[in-house]
Order: sequence, then structure tokens, then C-alpha cells
Amino acid sequence: MAFNIQRYMTGGVMRVVSDSLRATSANKKEKAFMKSFAKSAVSASRKRFKSEKSGEHIPPFLIASITGTCNLHCAGCYSRSNNACCDSAPVNQLTAEQWDNIFKEADELGISFILLAGGEPLLRYDVITKAAEHSSIMFPVFTNGTYLHEKYLDVFDNNRNLIPIISIEGDEKTTDTRRGEGVYKKVIDAMESIKKRDMIFGASVTVTTENLDEVYSDEFIDNLYSLGCKAIIYVEYVPVKKESEHLAPSEKEQEFMHRKTKALRRKKKNMVFISFPGDEKSSGGCVAAGRGFFHINSHGGAEPCPFSPYSDINVCDTSLREALKSPLFLALQTQGLLSDDHIGGCTLYMNKDKVEAIINSEKLKKN
Repeated sequence: MAFNIQRYMTGGVMRVVSDSLRATSANKKEKAFMKSFAKSAVSASRKRFKSEKSGEHIPPFLIASITGTCNLHCAGCYSRSNNACCDSAPVNQLTAEQWDNIFKEADELGISFILLAGGEPLLRYDVITKAAEHSSIMFPVFTNGTYLHEKYLDVFDNNRNLIPIISIEGDEKTTDTRRGEGVYKKVIDAMESIKKRDMIFGASVTVTTENLDEVYSDEFIDNLYSLGCKAIIYVEYVPVKKESEHLAPSEKEQEFMHRKTKALRRKKKNMVFISFPGDEKSSGGCVAAGRGFFHINSHGGAEPCPFSPYSDINVCDTSLREALKSPLFLALQTQGLLSDDHIGGCTLYMNKDKVEAIINSEKLKKN
């Protein structure tokens, strides 16, 4: 039987919803939201299946980098390496109203999750508050945690479709080595403030060869749980320069991560564990470029994923629906590049020469 990406991704969405319901069962406010969102997720999946029948594939996930600005200089940051992130706001980044329109269309198409990223997304209060209005979409907000003060705590408390996902690399030494001195303490303070309000949050962990054992240890996970963390998202490190390739998990280490994640889901049912990109073999290859998700950068370019910053279409000039039919996305989906063998977590990053060749060939066609 042929692999059905829509069925696979929808199954993944419903597993996350089911796990989240279980993880939040003791929290009345969170449980109420999750029950409501579960209904929205079912409705969204019906929209996607209806589109699929008419020959149009809509993924359930979107990653939105709502700003190109960040206050930290994390070692090995892919975004700064790609010049997608800087210290001051770029002049051409999308307005809050433009993002609001994107969120509206995503809802109409049946996109259930929009991951808000950056830069540091909490530098865009105007966009965060727009996202809060779209209660049928869940917005995990990937933040470094340094701006989680009272104003934002009020926003997250009053809008449970916004879920802070706080970056942490391990213990204090490991986190501060990558993110900067004193960041770990700010992160822990933020987590404790969230817990005092009886809100849930998640943690985003960039997994490298140097912190692999630490971040999968019971000690690390139990400490996060004691602080109120209900979800851990493990993101495989993608090397941005030749000299950092040794930090990318090997195939053997990826297998270890896959086994540990499966074991954690069985063992710690009061938490949600997600691995990105996870086991690509079980999903028929990479799920970027619109198969399972796609990325919109801070100035509207539709890209395969944050680790593959190439775009041939901008949502300022067209709709999300049309962006999903971009020549680049269609070429990546049909030419087998998403299932290529590769080293590290991102096949498109490791095959960037081939992606650039597709972009260049499309430019020649236009000319």
C-alpha cells in the first residue's frame, strides 16, 4: 500500500493532542482548552482530507519566523549564519496585520499548528497578541525565555492556545556555554514564574553530540517536570559550518534518540515528547517543503524549512495556498531530494547545492 503522508501527519497531530490531554488532565484551564482544540484539530483534518481528494495537499504544520531580531548570540545559530537574524529589526519584516492575514488563511486551509519562531518571537508583542485571537490554532512560541515577564505571562495565561516553548541546552554550564552567561538562571526563573500561575510550558532542546546523554537523562527530564514542563521537543543540531559538523548526531546516535523518545513516551505519560525531524524513514523522508510543514521567514518568503532558507515565492504577493504550489516545493517533492541519504538532522541542508540548483533552474525558466 502506498505511503499516505496526509494520514501519517494527521495521525501525528492527533497523537500530540491525545498526549497533551493526558499531560494536562490535572489542570482545569489547560484541559478545557485542549478539549476545545481537539475538536478544532478534527475539523482541520477534515479540511485537509477534503483538499487531498481534490488533488491539493495541505500540511498540518507551519513554522513562522515572525522576526529577524534576537537579543542573544548563541553559538552555532543557523539563523545568524544564514543572515536571517540580526541585532536590529529588518526594515522589510511583515507587519502584525500581514501575519494576522496569514493566520486567518492557515485556519481556513486546515493548518492546526503554527510554530512561532524568530529571531526571538517575544520581540513582536503585536504579532503574539494577533495570534492569540486565533483560538482554533495552537501556537507553540519558541523563545529563549529572557522576555517572559509579567506582561507576557498575562498574555499566555489568558490565551492558552499560546504555549511558551523555552530553549534550554542542559544544565547551567551547558546552557550558558552555548547561549551566554546568566541565560540559564533567567530561563529557570521564567519557568518558575509560569509554574506559579499554574500554566504549562514546553522546553526546546537542541541535541548535539556533546549534550546527548545529558538531555535524555532522567535527572534532566525530572528536573524540568518538577518546574512544570509538560513537553520536551528535541531538535537535532544542524551544522552551519564545516567546523561544527562534529556536533551533528550520527546515524547511530539518531537511532539512540529514536529509541529513547519511544521509551520516554511509554515511561513518562504525564509529558509530551517530540523529536524533530525524528525518524524520517517512518514518514517516507523529510516532511519539509509542504509535505508536513513549511516555513515563512520574517519578510514573507515561503521556504522549505528554517534550515533550508531558499524561496521562490513570497506570501506578500500571493496566498498560502499558492505558496504551497511553488515550483521549488513541487520540485523537492517530486525529484526525490526529500528522501536522499544524508548526515545530520536535515537532508535539505546537507543537499543545499542541489536545492540551489533547482532555484537557479527556475530563475532561468522565468528569464
